[in-house]
Amino acid sequence: MKKNLTFFVSVVFTFILSIDAAFSQIKQDKLLFGVAYYDEYMPYERLDKDIKMMKETGINVVRIAESTWSTMEPQEGVFDFSHIDRVLNAMHKAGISVIIGTPTYAVPTWLVKKHPDVLAITNRGPNQYGPRQNMDISNEYFRSAAEKAIRKMLEHIKEHPAITGYQIDNETKSYGTSGPNVQAQFVGYMKNKYPSLDDLNKIFGLDYWSNRINNWDDFPSVNGSINASLNAEFAKFQRSLVTEYLGWQSKIVREYKKPNQFVTQNFDFDWWGHSYGIQPEVDHFAASKVLDISGVDIYHPSQDKLTGLEISFGGDVARSMKGGQNYFVIETEAQGFAEWVPYPKQLRLQAFSHLASGADMVSYWHWHSIHNSAETYWKGLLSHDFEPNPTYEEAKTIGADFKKLSPHLIHLKKKNDVAILFSNEALTAYNSFGPGSYNGILRPMYDALYKMNVGVDFIDPSSTQIEKYKLIVVPALYAAPDSLLVRLNNFVKKGGHIVYTFKSGFSDEHNKVRTLRQPGIVSEACGITYSEFTIPDKVSLKGDPFNVGKEQNKADKWMELLVPTTAKVLAWYDHPQWGTYAAVTQNNYGKGIATYIGFGANSAINDKVLEGAVKNAGLWSKDQELKFPIIVKSGVNQQGKMIHYYFNYSGDNQVFTYPYPKGKNLLTGENIMASAQISLPAWEFTIIEEL
Repeated sequence: MKKNLTFFVSVVFTFILSIDAAFSQIKQDKLLFGVAYYDEYMPYERLDKDIKMMKETGINVVRIAESTWSTMEPQEGVFDFSHIDRVLNAMHKAGISVIIGTPTYAVPTWLVKKHPDVLAITNRGPNQYGPRQNMDISNEYFRSAAEKAIRKMLEHIKEHPAITGYQIDNETKSYGTSGPNVQAQFVGYMKNKYPSLDDLNKIFGLDYWSNRINNWDDFPSVNGSINASLNAEFAKFQRSLVTEYLGWQSKIVREYKKPNQFVTQNFDFDWWGHSYGIQPEVDHFAASKVLDISGVDIYHPSQDKLTGLEISFGGDVARSMKGGQNYFVIETEAQGFAEWVPYPKQLRLQAFSHLASGADMVSYWHWHSIHNSAETYWKGLLSHDFEPNPTYEEAKTIGADFKKLSPHLIHLKKKNDVAILFSNEALTAYNSFGPGSYNGILRPMYDALYKMNVGVDFIDPSSTQIEKYKLIVVPALYAAPDSLLVRLNNFVKKGGHIVYTFKSGFSDEHNKVRTLRQPGIVSEACGITYSEFTIPDKVSLKGDPFNVGKEQNKADKWMELLVPTTAKVLAWYDHPQWGTYAAVTQNNYGKGIATYIGFGANSAINDKVLEGAVKNAGLWSKDQELKFPIIVKSGVNQQGKMIHYYFNYSGDNQVFTYPYPKGKNLLTGENIMASAQISLPAWEFTIIEEL
């Protein structure tokens, strides 16, 4: 335990604050179309046949090796790289590039037998062997074995010409690790951050229920804590474990990689049966600093539930991780779950939707369906029979078009005037108390903007680019330092527009409720105050101010009893007791406008409030005349020409008027005149390059 603590203190406190890798210039001259491929899982020999089918599909990159540490190192110090070698050699001969994954997210049996404490202890107790991602990523024995495995593999393959880049680990998170060694590391972290126990007790309110800590040696496990401030700080610490861990792996890989090879990682998202919201266990903006290219895994509903929302959301977050840089979709579905098998034309629609948000690679998990174990029915591009199928045949058209259109579509640059400010700290803090969850507030705000064709970036409190936007949407900023709130006030004062939801500005960065009249510091820009809140019971908005109809004109989840000081009231509550309080307000502050939504709004009301905010910010344009299921995405290509994607996310034919200058349909070669009528059949799309 002492070794672990020394390791953490000496590495994390210096490393995660100063990490700034000298990245090589990665030159990518074509769109990447790929699959994950596991030769180790194959029930019979078929590598040559698989490669032949891949070539027919237009696959030009595969990802290998990240899942099978126990195959590569069957016993400690005994290495077998034959599966990696044969795939590398065969892919190189076929002209297919390879991304090598470091095989560290699933530990081998011999390691657990020798060092059982590599398995994480969580707030649910000790983990058992079997599932992946069950280890303590800070454990010294895990780190030592992982480093040996990475180095041995890279020493063996580093000169292979097939390798285009490296993926470090896989969907990395802290996995809830919180055993005694992690607790010891956390105490060291707290000593460094809060040298005075008196200050710590005061800041975190630990006198409550006799939770006061009077000696560092008495610091209890956070697993049983009832203190929201302490729990939030521990969650932040756990996220820092991920940042440090990925930095550690990146540093090792960079000792071996070539200047033209990239380092990436496949971040995932909060999971609501599919990719949904901001990942609670990872600080994506901090962790991505050690990467050359950000990578993400995006899974989403399909068939009649395909909307493109998750594709767009995941892409916008990924692009924003590195300040607008293009990104890789390292995993997305081909067939996936049974309910995700795509309708005809949907696989194409999905693939080009990724490109429209700025992706330079689309890769399926996975090439082949697996015949046993946990993911038997998470199907790949090929079904269990390994024969061509309709999804595979459609993938051929994608590969052909990617190859043909790469010069026009690669490295699409996007400039957005609207951003959503998210915060990992606010997410953790809000989820301590609710109502509902943070992502359940953020996503409906994003969804409303998406459906009105407003391009969105994501920013967090660390962003240096907040002031470049014209409109910032701020969902449930429950916990935030004074400095951030003052900065947001100044943003409005200088001409910016902000939309806040309820429970914003309520607590400081330690999850401690402010003693000011709420919403605290942002009251200045918002022109409101409140001191009471309640749960709405049959509360509607007076006079249906947003024209959403009786069934939608309701307050939900939460309601703050807003008292305007300088704000204009956009909506009052309609209730015999609460009717004197405002529900939605808008305040002119300096040169800008701050809008505040004081209750849980449904999608119909959200849409109307955000529509008004977009118009007030002067951002309502031709694109906003088009509405879902027609989605438009635009950007500038390498030739400096404007590209417009138009998607039809519905099973019905859609007709719209092309509002831009004369262009060329990149899919057909047809010239498109300004104001031309364009018809999009069900689940189809078009791409127009302005001439």
